[in-house]
Amino acid sequence: MRRALKWSASLFAGYLFVTYQVLTNGFLIEIDRTFNDVDHPKFQGLSNFVIRRLDDLGLRGVSGVALLIVAVYISRRFKTWRPINLGVLSFLALNVVVGAFKYGLGRTKPKEGFDLLHAGGMSYPSGHASNAILIWGMVAYLIYRYAHVNRYQGRLASAGVGLLALTVCVVSLLRNTHWFSDLFGGLLLGGSLLVLIIAIDRYFPSDSQLH
Repeated sequence: MRRALKWSASLFAGYLFVTYQVLTNGFLIEIDRTFNDVDHPKFQGLSNFVIRRLDDLGLRGVSGVALLIVAVYISRRFKTWRPINLGVLSFLALNVVVGAFKYGLGRTKPKEGFDLLHAGGMSYPSGHASNAILIWGMVAYLIYRYAHVNRYQGRLASAGVGLLALTVCVVSLLRNTHWFSDLFGGLLLGGSLLVLIIAIDRYFPSDSQLH
C-alpha cells in the first residue's frame, strides 16, 4: 500500500508539473507547437475508418462497455460486488477528477488554430489518454485478480494496456485533436488514479480474489 501510494503520488506530481508547464507556457508548449506545425496526414476511406476506430479505444463508451462486461461476469462468477464497485469507482474518479481539470483550465484544441486557457475549451488533460490508461487498465487488473493468471501474463496485460494507450495518443497527434501536453498529462493523471484504486483494492482484499 505504501509503495503504491508513492507511485500514485509520483505520477500525480508529474501531472502537476505538466500542468505547470501549460499554465506558464513552459518548454512543453514548444513541443506542442512543433507537433502542431507539422503537416498532418489526411485520412480517407479505409485508412480513415481504421484510424477512427483506433481513436475510439479512448472513448469512455467503448472502454466502459468492456469494463461493464468484465465486471458483471466476474461479479456473477465469484458472487461478489467488488469488481462492479471498482468499475464504478474508476468511472467516478475519471469523470470527477479529469472533468474538474478540463473545466477549470478550459484549454482550446489545436484544430481551433490557437492555444488559449480559460476559453471554454476541454482539451487539457486529454480524456482519451486518461481513459485509455485508467479504464482499460482496470479491465486488465480485474482479469488478473480473479482469473488464474501468472505474473508473466499479468505483465503482458500491462504491456498491452500501455501499447493501447500509446496508440490512442499517437492517433490523437496524427489527427491533431490534442496537444502533446494534453496527452502526456492525461496519461500521468490516469495512471495515478489507476494505481491509487488498485492500492485501495489491495489494502482491503476480498475473499474472492485469487492473487
